[in-house]
Amino acid sequence: MDGTAFLDAGRRVVRSEAQALGHLADSIDESFAKAGELLLSARGRVIVSGIGKSGHIARKIAATFASTGTPAHFVHPAEASHGDLGMMAQGDVALVLSNSGETPELADLVAYTRRFGIPLIGIAGNRESTLLQQCDVSLVLPPADEACGKGIVPTTSTSMSLALGDALAIALMEHRRFTPELFREFHPGGRLGGRLSRVRDLMHADPPFVAGDTPMGEVLLVMTRRGFGVVGVRGDEDGGLAGIVTDGDLRRHMAGLLEKTARDVMTAGPRTIGPDALAEQAVALMNEHRITCLFVVEPADSRNPVGILHVHDCLRAGIV
Repeated sequence: MDGTAFLDAGRRVVRSEAQALGHLADSIDESFAKAGELLLSARGRVIVSGIGKSGHIARKIAATFASTGTPAHFVHPAEASHGDLGMMAQGDVALVLSNSGETPELADLVAYTRRFGIPLIGIAGNRESTLLQQCDVSLVLPPADEACGKGIVPTTSTSMSLALGDALAIALMEHRRFTPELFREFHPGGRLGGRLSRVRDLMHADPPFVAGDTPMGEVLLVMTRRGFGVVGVRGDEDGGLAGIVTDGDLRRHMAGLLEKTARDVMTAGPRTIGPDALAEQAVALMNEHRITCLFVVEPADSRNPVGILHVHDCLRAGIV
C-alpha cells in the first residue's frame, strides 16, 4: 500500500464519518429534548453503560458529563451483573449504548432499571431492537455504513454515538449556564486549568515597591532580593503605582546610576492588569509588549497595586 493509497483511505474514512454525522444532526428530534429533560430531572447521577467499542464511547460520555456539571459515572455491564448494579439507585438516570441494541450483556442492567423504576435512555441503530423497546427515551442512530466498507469495524456508528453524547452534555451545560469558572473547578491541573486561571490565582500579593526618592543603590538591593527583575515606584501624592524600574531601565541609565533616584530612572505609566483577568490575557499582553512582569491593580483601571505577575508564574501553570 503506497502513500497515495494511505491518503485516499484516510480521506475516505473521514468523509464517510462526516457524512454520517450530518445525517445524525438532521435526525435529532423531540426524543433528544425528552432525553435532555430526563437527565436534567435526575436527582442522582447519570449511569452510562455499554460494552466493547460502545463501552469505550460510554466512558468518554460519562467523563464529559461529569466535567461539565452533570454528575455521571460509567458502569461496566458485565461487572454490573456481579455486584455493580448496587452503584445504581432510584433518582439516577441510565444512558445505555449498543449499536445493535441486542447486546446480551446489557440484559441484567436493563432489567434492573425496569425493576426499580430508574429512567432509561438508549442509544442504538435499530428502532425495533430489544434495548430501545425497553427504554423510556430512544435515541436512534440513522442508517450509515461503517467506514471500513465491510460493516465489521465499529467506526461510523461509534462516531455518531460519541457525537450524540457530546450533544447531550453540551445542551445540559448550556441549560445550566455552566461557566468557565465552574469548568476550571473540575479541571484545576494541566494546561486547560492554567488557561482558565485568573490573574489573582497566580499573582504574588506582596509586590516589590520603593518610594520615588529612593537612591538607586537601595533600589538595586530590592530588585535583587525579590528576584522579579522589576520594582514598582510609588507616587508621592497617593502612593499609587507611578512607574517601574526594570533591568532595561538600569542599562539605559548606567552613567552615574548610583547617583540617581528611582524617580529619575523609572518608566512612567507601566502596563498593568486587573486581578480578575484571565492569566492567558496577561501572557498575551506580556508577549505583545515584550515584557516579563505585570503589576496587578484593583480596580483594573486604577493605580492601586495589589500584586505582581511574572511570566514564569504563567509558564508553571501551563500557559504558553
